[in-house]
Amino acid sequence: MSKVPFGPTYEEMLNRSLLPKEIKEKAKAARKDELNDLNLFNISWEDEEGEINKIVLPKELTGVDANIVVMLGRYFPSGSHKVGPAYSTLIEGYIDKEIMPSEHTILGPSTGNFGIGVSYICNLMGYDAIVIMPDNMSNERYERISKYGAKLDLTPGSESDVILTLERTYELMKDPKNKALAQFELLPNYRFHRHVTGNSCVRAVEGIGNGRIAAFASAPGSAGTLAAGDMIKAVFPEAKVVALEPYECSTLTNGGIGQHRIEGIGDKMITLIHNVLTTDFITMIRDEDCVKGLKIIQDGTDILVENGVDRKIAESLKDMFGVSGMCNIIGAIKTAKSLNLGPNDNVVTVATDGFDRYYSVLDDLSGRYLEIEDFVLRRWFDDVFKSIGTDMIKDVRGSEEKEVLFKRKEEDWLKFGYSKEYLDSMKSMEFWDNEYNKHKYYDEKILELREEIK
Repeated sequence: MSKVPFGPTYEEMLNRSLLPKEIKEKAKAARKDELNDLNLFNISWEDEEGEINKIVLPKELTGVDANIVVMLGRYFPSGSHKVGPAYSTLIEGYIDKEIMPSEHTILGPSTGNFGIGVSYICNLMGYDAIVIMPDNMSNERYERISKYGAKLDLTPGSESDVILTLERTYELMKDPKNKALAQFELLPNYRFHRHVTGNSCVRAVEGIGNGRIAAFASAPGSAGTLAAGDMIKAVFPEAKVVALEPYECSTLTNGGIGQHRIEGIGDKMITLIHNVLTTDFITMIRDEDCVKGLKIIQDGTDILVENGVDRKIAESLKDMFGVSGMCNIIGAIKTAKSLNLGPNDNVVTVATDGFDRYYSVLDDLSGRYLEIEDFVLRRWFDDVFKSIGTDMIKDVRGSEEKEVLFKRKEEDWLKFGYSKEYLDSMKSMEFWDNEYNKHKYYDEKILELREEIK
């Protein structure tokens, strides 16, 4: 298998019909071989028929009239949509001649899925990689990263101690051979999600309800996925963007920095690439509800059926979501309730990954309860889904609220060498639009690169 430093354009990741026929056919066959480098061309929200991988949750589960549309990241190569920004960041670095194979080692600061994506992309594109992440994440994440050939550099702490991974990354970058795919601060992450995820969200609601998006709800880790909201607002100006975070680590809401168990989100900071201008609401979600909700989906089929969910649908929900996906689903339901949305309205969210990296999380849950029998799951169903209310939601559309968020971002990033002038420039939508539009330049360069290699 050849290791070649090229792959799809942003447009091709959005719309795989634009791929050259020969590449598309070979990429389809490559799905059977996970480490075939042609899987780069399978980085997309689309399935083989060109439809968006998504599910509209049954209303017997959500308890709301609005349609909760969940984009499914588990169908991306490596099992998570985080592989998209990992690829985008690496290919842009290569085009800019800042990251070269055999010359540089790639650093991937992460709490899990981005690190898996970095290790996977580096395997396909021929780079050595080191993933820096906390030492208290799920074993499944460590195992997958090692499987793809990356080294692990573990920092003390858990999910919400990501600041230590950043400090370790900056330390390793003192060696010029190390180059970071810094998801929390590099704009290819923003470009991928605004263009590919955002436009895919718009397509995902075609033929559902009124065909528009009333709200987009997502929990920020790097806040890359939230960039989809910028595209959604461009198409549907009335849409609201809702940032979700753990109640136990309420950094966006009030500066809280506690520990929590929702891997992939709630990282005790406002990331550099988080465009707080377009965030309308911040909603807190309890981590225990997310883990219990996942347990119900995985093992509570009979309870779902008792509450009116069709058995085939209840069975099909298994393995679709991880803990952060449950957080996003709960947040989407809270959003629908708080905005009083009706049957024609659509709330879109994402499930970053599937259940395959969370067996140990549910094992831990079982270890904390003597027995989890059906009557316990019934109570949890009531507690988690039937009791979802409109509490713990903060409106941050006002100028004062925005300034608080800007100030927190400044406190987080001045210490990493960013100037106040640069941070202030992020207070204008012009900054974000200019950064987004760079995807056109990189698309041109990727196509030129492909022709050169021919």
